[in-house]
Amino acid sequence: MRFSEWTWPSLIFAVFAQAQVDSSVIGAFTGEGVPAKGAPGLYQAEPYNSVRLNRTNWIAFCDSESTGNECSNAIDGNNATFWATANNTTFPHFIILDLGSTQNVSGVAMVPRRDGSKDGWILQHQVFTSSDGTNWGEPVAYGMWYSDDSEKLAVIEPQPVRYIRLEALSDATDSQTTSIADLNIYGAASYHVKNPSLGEWGPTIDVPIVPVAAAVEPNNGKVLVWSSWDKDRFGGTPGGVTQTSIWDPKTSNVSHRVVTNTHHDMFCPGISMDSRGYIVVTGGNDAERTSIYVPFNDSWVIGADMTTERGYQATTTLSDGRIFAIGGSWSGEVSDSKNGEIYDPTADEWTPLEGALVKPMLTNDATGPYHADNHGWLFAWKNTSIFQAGPSRAMNWYSVEGDGSVSPAGNRLSDSDEMSGNAVMFDAAAGQILTFGGSPNYEDSESVNSAALITLGAPNSSIEIVQAGQNMQYSRVFHTSVVLPDGSVFIAGGQRHGMPFSEDASLDNRFIPERYIPRDDMFITQQPNSIVRVYHSISLLLPDATVMNGGGGLCANCSTNHYNLQVYTPPYLLMGDGSRAPRPVIKSVSSTKVGFGGQIGIVTESSVDTASLIRYGTTTHTVNTDQRRIPLDLVPVDINTYSVNIPDDGGIALPGYWMLFVLDSSGVPSVATPIQITL
Repeated sequence: MRFSEWTWPSLIFAVFAQAQVDSSVIGAFTGEGVPAKGAPGLYQAEPYNSVRLNRTNWIAFCDSESTGNECSNAIDGNNATFWATANNTTFPHFIILDLGSTQNVSGVAMVPRRDGSKDGWILQHQVFTSSDGTNWGEPVAYGMWYSDDSEKLAVIEPQPVRYIRLEALSDATDSQTTSIADLNIYGAASYHVKNPSLGEWGPTIDVPIVPVAAAVEPNNGKVLVWSSWDKDRFGGTPGGVTQTSIWDPKTSNVSHRVVTNTHHDMFCPGISMDSRGYIVVTGGNDAERTSIYVPFNDSWVIGADMTTERGYQATTTLSDGRIFAIGGSWSGEVSDSKNGEIYDPTADEWTPLEGALVKPMLTNDATGPYHADNHGWLFAWKNTSIFQAGPSRAMNWYSVEGDGSVSPAGNRLSDSDEMSGNAVMFDAAAGQILTFGGSPNYEDSESVNSAALITLGAPNSSIEIVQAGQNMQYSRVFHTSVVLPDGSVFIAGGQRHGMPFSEDASLDNRFIPERYIPRDDMFITQQPNSIVRVYHSISLLLPDATVMNGGGGLCANCSTNHYNLQVYTPPYLLMGDGSRAPRPVIKSVSSTKVGFGGQIGIVTESSVDTASLIRYGTTTHTVNTDQRRIPLDLVPVDINTYSVNIPDDGGIALPGYWMLFVLDSSGVPSVATPIQITL
């Protein structure tokens, strides 16, 4: 049925009967509730604990339709028929579904037309929900679907609603048309009641690839994500190709790009943001390669090859702007001697450091060196030193002087090896690091809830280490985390028993996040979510002080591919009724570039209490060596005018781009202003 957007509220009840779908047709193609796991040919993770709803009593309304391709074709259960919009119409186009009763809606599944034409294949889109068919609010999901005829998903946090609106904003051929062969809605067994004191999940951002690596661009806050040579798999790579996507949180636009000019499959790399704000991606499926993303002109350029082939290695930017790499036996030769090397971004040159031995940081993984040197927890520190906090129980100090060297720093309490755990420097000024979770082996291994607080002193000196709080409330592996402007650490996802590419319920996937509160030395739970985030999931702090959490999978024809990101809004941005808290605003800063020991003037719209710097993050495989936080002392200068001093040590204030936040007396942070700390 053709249906005008503007007449929807007034005509909806009058036209229900005219658009009702023939239940005999529906019965031939759908059941009373098809288990989500059973959808044939849908190689991605469907909404958790959900079924495809019976469509018998559904009613569909569309903005227009063409003869022979009526609106009702979208829900007739026959992929050979399809709804198509009328000729000479333009975007946006929409279809509205009335489910007939309130359901715990958890997702939308859409099959594009499959008659040989790409006209109307939906790319950019938005999903809205409503209880009354009139008030739609903000999108619960939006983004871009991959341009092919495979079934698409938009997974959302379950919510009790009756009406769903899918809005198309672009198509594969720029034909200004929209077509849908089949449309299904998922219903969940339950939903999480909102509690603003615990934060809020949503919206979901659909991306055309499975995002397993990511970085926040320092100049504009866009989020760059990538997969491998294909959108959903890393095996069988031909080499030289990477699928990427960019999400712009400000405009909600999502784009897709295939990168070939650096001849690099960038799956399972080391990632570091250098002092210029360039994103340096090393190794992986093309194990010796270096690719550099320049966010300021949205370009990829070739960097010098590493001296050692690596994959699953860790890298970190040092106090002098060079980048240190170590480990990485997943790609290239499997060896217990993938020792350190160092990259000079100015000279574009890698130099081996044979004295920076990898053996002291190997775990006792059941697979041997193949996984024992993976995903190091590296923290650049003073005088170009590096502290390795894990995942091995043994901790070490690394030096890049001369041929490099390593010295022991003791063991991490009574912890086991904690592969695929997390480590976050939440207070760089005090040298404080939080470590938590992981498991003794890379796969098929029980996770731990252990958490430790490490305090660094001078390089190569003894460290202080104590248990953090009472440890996490849940054991986790394959979880992700970010440090927030207030110094707390947000922890999401993971599972009790680590099994790559599996989301089986017996593994106890973790849906309840936690947050470590340094002031109280305790872990507290946060608002649960409903999307499984385990192996290959990612998280990053965004400049608006929310958290991006997403990804998982990349296992080809499997049921654990997640083509989406999701936003978590921490409780500091919410009022008791769930509305957004008033935020302080940075009106201006005296300079957006400052050297070590320099000073920045800040003018705000209202009084503020505290400030912090958080380095822009890059991440893959639970590792984010770029993120760290520096609390700043605000010195009042005039009304709503302050100054802050940058630490004079580059080991604390690493060169590169940082997010400057100010917080009011209630702990509500501003949107960040980007600051570059220069060499």
